[in-house]
Amino acid sequence: MFDSFAGAPSTRLDRPAYHADLGRIYSGGGIDFLNKLERGQHFQEGGFPSWEAFAAGDWERALALADERREEYAQELRKASRSGVAHRRLRVVEFPVTPYVQWELHVLRVRVEAGDDIRVLDARAIADIERTRPVPEVVVLGDVVMYEVVYDAEGNADGARRYGDRSLIRETNAGFDALYERGEEFRAFFDREIADLAPPQVTGAPEGSRGSR
Repeated sequence: MFDSFAGAPSTRLDRPAYHADLGRIYSGGGIDFLNKLERGQHFQEGGFPSWEAFAAGDWERALALADERREEYAQELRKASRSGVAHRRLRVVEFPVTPYVQWELHVLRVRVEAGDDIRVLDARAIADIERTRPVPEVVVLGDVVMYEVVYDAEGNADGARRYGDRSLIRETNAGFDALYERGEEFRAFFDREIADLAPPQVTGAPEGSRGSR
């Protein structure tokens, strides 16, 4: 699964070019779904108010600010629905849950309540797949284009590698589908593993940016 990634040709895009390219293709028609696979457990989200509060150790404010994005997420999903683009996201989670992932899952809970289609996959369930490398962190737009998201050493978003080979995209979508079927419904996972956790202990983090939640 995802074996063809290692040697596949790609074009390296910096962060502005990646966002511009993704936005152009997403809004240009011709795609009917977006698949997003998230694997990393530590990221920086500078510029995102909820993350800034989380990184500063203000957990209650971080949650309140996440909730304030609810209508924005709902509008985003309504727009996608009108355009005929189905969104699916799969979040791989390691145990013990990192402070970042604990925070992120609270943000994703707001997205799910707004109508987003998200599942969670325990990283232990894919140990056999990840013997040589982790599953890729990717955004796939239909069968048209795929981006492997790139981060710097501090976990800041640093653009993406763009792939246009249709056979590689089909293979990656098939791998995503297989993992998505193995994933757990978000609410069940959140209620069991996340809801009752104590606020994470953080002492601040360097400025940076991963991208939009």
